[in-house]
Amino acid sequence: MAFDIVAHLGGMTREVRNLEKDGQPAKAVIASRVYDTDAADLWDALTQPERLKRWFAPVTGDLELGGRYHVEGNASGTVTACEPEKSVALTWEFGGFTSWVTLKLTPEGSGTRLELEHIAHISPHWDQFGPGAVGVGWDLSFLGLSAHFERPAEDVRAEGLGGWETSPEAKSLVRAASDDWGRAAIAAGEQPQQARKAAEATRAFYSGEAPMEG
Repeated sequence: MAFDIVAHLGGMTREVRNLEKDGQPAKAVIASRVYDTDAADLWDALTQPERLKRWFAPVTGDLELGGRYHVEGNASGTVTACEPEKSVALTWEFGGFTSWVTLKLTPEGSGTRLELEHIAHISPHWDQFGPGAVGVGWDLSFLGLSAHFERPAEDVRAEGLGGWETSPEAKSLVRAASDDWGRAAIAAGEQPQQARKAAEATRAFYSGEAPMEG
């Protein structure tokens, strides 16, 4: 399966912010990219199950305000806010933990910018893997979405399909994205040595290697 890795890496922006969520220290992982389509089409790709399963994953449930959803092999949650063609917010419940995801669509030039914010409380998992723990996964989703607009009838998932994620091409993407998330963590105040160690642990995990210890 072919992906335009260079265009993806050049088009993505990555940011980490420090904040509080429900009175506890938290981190926001923010990824964004402009897609060459209008807000209506981008919204449709993000919310219609028949399209989601071709670039992201099969999603079931009620994709409407207050509805419960389930991503096959991944998270479940509740849609907590929804403004069609502009934004949607939801809980992201996985492995006994809850985090929070917001998607915003903003017209930009001849296309539409998609910004994803994923907020999670600080935990040992964050200490080990840093922002790349969720950031690299979202990078793969953004990549699949780009391919979807190029080949809308094909199954172009970049993760969990046909073993592409263990190919040399995928590993090069994971390495670059992990490093970029490490740099974003440093820009947000993380100690450089810790940020780079976490980025390497993330790279190893997504590349199918044993994660670094300690």
